[in-house]
Amino acid sequence: MLTFFAIIISISAVLGYINHKWLKLPNTIGVMFISVVLGIVLRLFETLYPGYTSPLRAFLEGYDFSAFVLDFILCFLLFAGSLHVNIGQLKGARATVFSYATIGVIISTILIGLLSKLVIGLFGYEVSLISCFLFGALISPTDPIAVIGILSQYKIPQKLKTEIIGESLFNDGVGVVVFSVIFSLITGGDHSFTATNITKIFAIEVLGGLAIGLMIGYAGYWLMKTIDHYQTEIMITLAVVTGGYSAASYFHASGPLAMVVAGLLIGNKGKEHAMSDITTEYVDKFWELIDEICNTILFVLMGLEIFLVPFDLGYILVGTLLIVVALAARYISLLPAFFLFNRNEKRKGLNLAVLTWGGLRGGISIALALSLTNKIEGSSLFIVSTYCIVLFSIMVQGLSIKKLLAKY
Repeated sequence: MLTFFAIIISISAVLGYINHKWLKLPNTIGVMFISVVLGIVLRLFETLYPGYTSPLRAFLEGYDFSAFVLDFILCFLLFAGSLHVNIGQLKGARATVFSYATIGVIISTILIGLLSKLVIGLFGYEVSLISCFLFGALISPTDPIAVIGILSQYKIPQKLKTEIIGESLFNDGVGVVVFSVIFSLITGGDHSFTATNITKIFAIEVLGGLAIGLMIGYAGYWLMKTIDHYQTEIMITLAVVTGGYSAASYFHASGPLAMVVAGLLIGNKGKEHAMSDITTEYVDKFWELIDEICNTILFVLMGLEIFLVPFDLGYILVGTLLIVVALAARYISLLPAFFLFNRNEKRKGLNLAVLTWGGLRGGISIALALSLTNKIEGSSLFIVSTYCIVLFSIMVQGLSIKKLLAKY
């Protein structure tokens, strides 16, 4: 484990330096771009000299990327993200955020499932509809972490910024829940396809996650309120994240939702009533650094994982078409809530375009896809397709979103 962290952190530091010194792209986009190029070059090198890359392949295959993201790094990212969200602003957009993160994810899952079944069939591949819905669930959650830094550089409506950030925090949790429910149905057999069973699984995941987040968040808040020692209070926030996520996993509840709730509670109520100014400053800086480190490591690993992805031309063509499907599903899934809650907004067309184009897919989608390896039919096809969508999302959408934001 120590060797693994040493190698990954060293690679991340070198790639971060190269990006900051020469490419000067947003950090997560830059390090992923370099690591993707590195992964492709190594893959091509392997075809010419197979023996020389076997240690690298053994190293990358020796750890579980999916487990690393979903069981470890995700809890830190979601807590750090929600810690800096103003709950007062979030309340003003709560109806929109809730609709995007729930109804929007479900609509997107259904649309991508149906359309991906059609696209995959056109190329002669046989994949069940329920497996396509599983793919829809893993690719629907947006991950605009890479674009949040860009948003702060432009004067865009605060409500829109809150909607994008708020949606990203909650739809990660909802997306993982929907994915878990569908996966449970697939692995549970035909007897699991009942309304009662689906409702039960969904309720345990969602309600359990929210409850654990509230309990662990309030526990951390109470402890921090009784002392004034920023080193200990930072340790308490770490305990909230690791302990809360582990508790959610133990009770089969949604860890992502628990972390969002705990982060919002400590980031707002905690800062207002339980932290001194010095503690607030140190907690903010600590979690900003954790967020940056985790994101850099995540995007480097995402790029290097390309070395292991099967290069099948048919899979790549399917994935290319599914990029359009994912964008169309994203746009359509936003329409009901957008026009219901934003009908009086100015520049509705531009706002909808930013919401659609700024809804980046990222590490969570890849982690969920890789967790399917050899567990369902078409898993390799879904992994390649997920990579196509995520790479387009981050490299193309993440860099070109500036042109849309500059219009405000």
